[in-house]
Amino acid sequence: MDNQAEAREFLTSRRAKINPEQAGLPAGSRRRVPGLRRSEVAALADVSGEYYAKLERGNLAGVSPAVLEAVARALQLDDAERAHLLNLAQVADGSDALTRPRRRTTRTWTAHRSLQWVLDAVTAGPAFVRNGRMDLLATNQLAHAFYDDVYATAGNQANLARFQFLDPASRRFYPDWDQAADIAVAILRTEAGRNPHDKDLHDLVGELSTRSDDFRTRWGTHNVRHHGTGTKRFHHHTVGDLTLAYEGLEMAAEPGLTLTIYTAEPGSPSEEGLRLLASWAATPRTSAPAPHSGG
Repeated sequence: MDNQAEAREFLTSRRAKINPEQAGLPAGSRRRVPGLRRSEVAALADVSGEYYAKLERGNLAGVSPAVLEAVARALQLDDAERAHLLNLAQVADGSDALTRPRRRTTRTWTAHRSLQWVLDAVTAGPAFVRNGRMDLLATNQLAHAFYDDVYATAGNQANLARFQFLDPASRRFYPDWDQAADIAVAILRTEAGRNPHDKDLHDLVGELSTRSDDFRTRWGTHNVRHHGTGTKRFHHHTVGDLTLAYEGLEMAAEPGLTLTIYTAEPGSPSEEGLRLLASWAATPRTSAPAPHSGG
């Protein structure tokens, strides 16, 4: 990833999202482009116009934390965007070498026994470990069944982003497909800022940009996010509709990896759906199951 280009495009895109009224400034007239002017961001951050212009050209090397914080406040960055800006500055300084996650590939990493025991101990919901590229690295039995569509196509390579953008089955699996697509790209963009030296990530982004207009358009927005907790809707081919809450836990012993657990509201139809899915997962299968015909 080109750090300077990434920083330039990220700052430019964030400036375009803030209008004068949001920043407490008079709207004025004769604005040719959306968002704030560079001079207005500079004034809000209490830096010179020339200095902010330098930052927006992507020159973040040597920028002090205080200035980065001031720019983040001026652009009204959320926590994920602020962290992304700080990551870009670390990379520009060369200081990310000590702080970025160790490079991993799906070909060499396997879950150690105790981690797999932890996953297997979760029996009421899908539990899995993924990296920032959205590779599924380890699962419990229920997660493997939950992502049956992902594993059904070898070309997906157990990667949720490939499944999202290149596999037509994702349109059924994610009823809120556009929202899921936005989240997937934001996760990849966040990882690119945190770990720009990951060749596998670079190759994945290149592949998806070439093969998917939906991905390429979203990648250009430079949106980032922390993906720690929330609720999603799914449609599984065997048990139908599921509304599941999730919690994502950063793994202290495995930097760069996230353990995610999905669960359903107690007593809900989705909880019953997970029970049915667990039963289906535990049953030896010699042929594909009949598609679920219910809602």
